[in-house]
Amino acid sequence: MEKLIKMKLLPMYKLVLFVGISLISAGNLMAQDTLKLNFQEAVDIALSNNLNYQIQSNEMEILKRQKQSALASHFPNANINTSFQQQNGQQFQQIEGEIVVTNVTNEIVASGLSLNMPVFNAGRRILDTQSSRLNYMAGEKGLERAAQQVIFDVSRRYLQVLLDGELLRIAEENLENQKQQLEQITGFVDAGLRTVSDQYNQESEVARLESVAVTAQVTLENDLWDLSEYLQLEPTVIPQLSAVDPMNAVVSFEGMTVGELYELALSNRSDLEQQEMLVSAAKKSVQAMKAMYYPRINAFFNYNTFFTSLDDRSLREQLLKIYPQNTLGLNLSIPIFNNFQTRLDVGRRKVAYQNQILQKESVDRKVYQEVKLAYQNYRAAVLKEQNTQIQVLAAEEARNAVRERFRLGLSNFVDLSTANQQLVAAQADQAQAVFTLYFQEVLMKHALGTLDVTF
Repeated sequence: MEKLIKMKLLPMYKLVLFVGISLISAGNLMAQDTLKLNFQEAVDIALSNNLNYQIQSNEMEILKRQKQSALASHFPNANINTSFQQQNGQQFQQIEGEIVVTNVTNEIVASGLSLNMPVFNAGRRILDTQSSRLNYMAGEKGLERAAQQVIFDVSRRYLQVLLDGELLRIAEENLENQKQQLEQITGFVDAGLRTVSDQYNQESEVARLESVAVTAQVTLENDLWDLSEYLQLEPTVIPQLSAVDPMNAVVSFEGMTVGELYELALSNRSDLEQQEMLVSAAKKSVQAMKAMYYPRINAFFNYNTFFTSLDDRSLREQLLKIYPQNTLGLNLSIPIFNNFQTRLDVGRRKVAYQNQILQKESVDRKVYQEVKLAYQNYRAAVLKEQNTQIQVLAAEEARNAVRERFRLGLSNFVDLSTANQQLVAAQADQAQAVFTLYFQEVLMKHALGTLDVTF
């Protein structure tokens, strides 16, 4: 009966081993190209490929041109115009005090220069300039926050891959230890010190750990693919990440209260500054449109001249000496009724201003919630990392004690297996706790607006 059980266990063990090796090999075959990356390089690639960041970068060009246009509105508008026309038929000419009508062809060349400059428009030019400048500065802050979001997203994926690699290492190390344990138990069985059931149980445990290692390998490859997709690498390119030392994470926020952290966020969050600037810009935009209710004064200058084929003098003489006209003046425009168009435009900008205030209030609440949640998770991560250190030390001592008792025949296989599983679980918990604490540092800096690319 024992031989029959052994014959059934061994094929199952080989089957699991074969499936695991096949999955790992398939993953390795797909990884045709390996790209070595450190965190800074990963961030640079993400910033150059991230869709939202690139869209905001492109929109900055529009904001820049709007600012330039508003600044240029303080200078005169200048236009040069010229025209050529031919008139056939009756032409009226004044000859020796009489009007003579002749049927001729008259070729006319007309040219002119016009300058127009606002003198007074109730401060609209100044307000438009200030509004466009604030919009541009707000765009810069928005772009800065978008960059921090990209860094945060890369950090989460980058650290997850490193954690997966650590968990795979733990699984493979445990598998190797259990294979050695299997050899030892087999020797005990051959010497008659242990029953064959202990050997079968260990073989089953090794087979289980083979599956655990395969699962860890698949998880690592899936998260590598997720990072590659976020970085928008080629499908055949698999990143090989440089390690970071999460044990060097500085507990830099310990002892600070939520209120202190929130004050720090208020002074550093670029999206808060962005919203404040957008509110100010919207307010000035409303004031600029209200200026259309008031009279406006424009200064203008026009220079016009022409040439006619009915005059025998030369083109140069007619254009430059005979027919030039200069006009210089002021134009006063008093709005009386324009079908409520100005009122409509003011109403639209008021609504945009009110909506911007609501948006700012929403961001204020969001920042406080993010800071509070990040701080709570950060404190929990600190405590968990400290606890897992004790957990691993205790599990190692317990496993060593049970292993020695098992060698002396004072303990059974169940105790040994349980002690080993507890140690592996403690090591996995510690790895997760260490990387979680490291990531919580990143999360706190993201919530506070102090995140940079220095790792």
